[in-house]
Amino acid sequence: MTEGQTRSPAKGPAGAHEVLAAAVMEAGCSYASLSLRTDEPGRRARPGEVAPVLVGQPPGLLRTVLPAQPSRASAVRRAVAAHLTSLPLTPEQLDNAVLATGELFANAVRHGSTDSGDTITVTVERTGHDVRVTVADRSPALPQLRAADTAEESGRGLALVAALSDDWGIAGPAPGTTGKSVWFTLTLREPS
Repeated sequence: MTEGQTRSPAKGPAGAHEVLAAAVMEAGCSYASLSLRTDEPGRRARPGEVAPVLVGQPPGLLRTVLPAQPSRASAVRRAVAAHLTSLPLTPEQLDNAVLATGELFANAVRHGSTDSGDTITVTVERTGHDVRVTVADRSPALPQLRAADTAEESGRGLALVAALSDDWGIAGPAPGTTGKSVWFTLTLREPS
């Protein structure tokens, strides 16, 4: 650090939780401990309901259920970035994870929600030597990776996710539920 600079609270685990809590609250969700159970992925929010959030201690779990609204995208990106700061990711990987999460959230809002009561579940979890981000919605329509024409204004989201991640895929709904999950993984690497 140079003279006059201070360390951002988001750069350390304790500060990351403060930034995460602020981003989650901004997203219209509550911030809770591991004892709070979350609802089913993609469940419709009731009017006036605050969607629950499950946050584990890094390098644990972040799960948030929020309204399927484009205005929630920036808060999702900030929450994911804050949560991932405690994991051994390079700065490029952190940026890639945030960008890919934003693409999946935007796809879920645009293609996976049919009315204003729909919700989207975003989960970030460490799985061994990887971090996995999953975005779930209620739509049974499966996304397809396609090559967008240069004149098209959309259609590149999954191609971006594929380029930014180490692996990605689509999963059907859990038994007894509807919808799908789109996920990607990044292999954890110590910043140099």
